Amino acid sequence: MEGGGTPPETLKEERQSGCVPPTSLEGNSLKKSSWGFLFTGIVGGTLVAVYAVATPFITPALRRICLPFVPATAKQIENVVKMLRCRRGPLVDIGSGDGRIVIAAAKEGFTAVGYELNPWLVWYSRYCARREGVQASAKFYISDLWKVTFSKYSNVVIFGVPQMRRYPDHRSPGTFLDVPGS
Repeated sequence: MEGGGTPPETLKEERQSGCVPPTSLEGNSLKKSSWGFLFTGIVGGTLVAVYAVATPFITPALRRICLPFVPATAKQIENVVKMLRCRRGPLVDIGSGDGRIVIAAAKEGFTAVGYELNPWLVWYSRYCARREGVQASAKFYISDLWKVTFSKYSNVVIFGVPQMRRYPDHRSPGTFLDVPGS
């Protein structure tokens, strides 16, 4: 038969036998449509989550002065603690990252504060300080280091980024600890 349709005698036989083919695939396409929305939602949600987590780690590299997150090694933390042994007064870590230095200083009895741009790292630092039991003496803030006054700190730690050391901070009467091995 031309036109690709079903011959009338076949339709008559199917109606008599009670076997009628579906005239539309609405039920099946509804299931496909639901899976499509679910898949699109999962992929979209995953991309938004990756963007939200990755952006704070990537954007520092796009600044005029590149300030990447580089975690401190155990040896570097040990060097900071050695330098602090004969010192007193509050400590600030500029660009505190995951808070290792601030937490180590707090364990040594210092009131320590960390300033960091990356909110994920600040939240992680606060979690680590709580886990280590030093949340009362170790504080972390989300802030641009160029907008913070360091006058109330006796010890200022700038760790690991040579570009930052080229801009001496005349706002602080404290000592800058330029950590060897960084």
